[in-house]
Amino acid sequence: MQIKSVRRTTVAAAVIGAFLVTLSACAVAPGGGSKNGLPGPHARAPRAPKASGVLPAPRAAAAGQDWRQPDGSVPVGDPGRLPGVGGLLRAAIPADTRQVVAVYGEGADSADSTVVLYTREDRGWQPAGSWPAHNGRSGWTTDHHAGDGRSPVGVFTVTDAGGVLPDPGTRLSYAQGRDLYAPPHYWSPAYRHDFDYVIAIDYNRLRGTPPHDTTRPLGAARGGAIWLHLDHGSGTSACIGLPREAMEYLLRTLDPARDPVVVMGDRPSLLS
Repeated sequence: MQIKSVRRTTVAAAVIGAFLVTLSACAVAPGGGSKNGLPGPHARAPRAPKASGVLPAPRAAAAGQDWRQPDGSVPVGDPGRLPGVGGLLRAAIPADTRQVVAVYGEGADSADSTVVLYTREDRGWQPAGSWPAHNGRSGWTTDHHAGDGRSPVGVFTVTDAGGVLPDPGTRLSYAQGRDLYAPPHYWSPAYRHDFDYVIAIDYNRLRGTPPHDTTRPLGAARGGAIWLHLDHGSGTSACIGLPREAMEYLLRTLDPARDPVVVMGDRPSLLS
């Protein structure tokens, strides 16, 4: 059920860092290297840019807290409570948000995670899909710095997408072009498909610009270009890797009119 909402311009996020100044955070090959971050002829004209914001770093959750049911299933929350997300991050979710991509990290130092898409309906937050995923190869952090191999903890809007492949039918702004997203030829074949589809996570970037845009409102040292993209079977530099069917589903399902956000982190941090 689609619910009409008013677009918000405030972006809530954890105090975190990201990756290299002019490179995509997930466009760093296992042995180093970069790719072209300049706009190409196939990029869609950007909407008016809006700078991302920052949320104070979450506190650690109490020991023993867990977002899962005893049988391992993801619980369904009431209208005011997103499963597995504590008060601090829950308060950062815009009131008009009706779609949440929740990334549940297995541990602070783990690259394994589970992604669940929730939609907010009259009966509360309802899971619409769940997939195995990978986050930063070294786990999670609330104070990310370039090269630490960790994904940022926080709440971020999602507004823009793109990739090597043509638009699969998304409502998000989509910038397509092989010259924009194809990894360098020297990357391992296992990584070559990573950017077939990407969804920009609005950390340290201008909303309404293509994912490959290199503008960093919080400064170059804080990095940027943290994306949802195709999984290669292991941890990333900071992005979230998902199966192809998950990326296609998210691209076709996420709706700007429902103010979608990503809520991401390891389980204890999410529960803070």
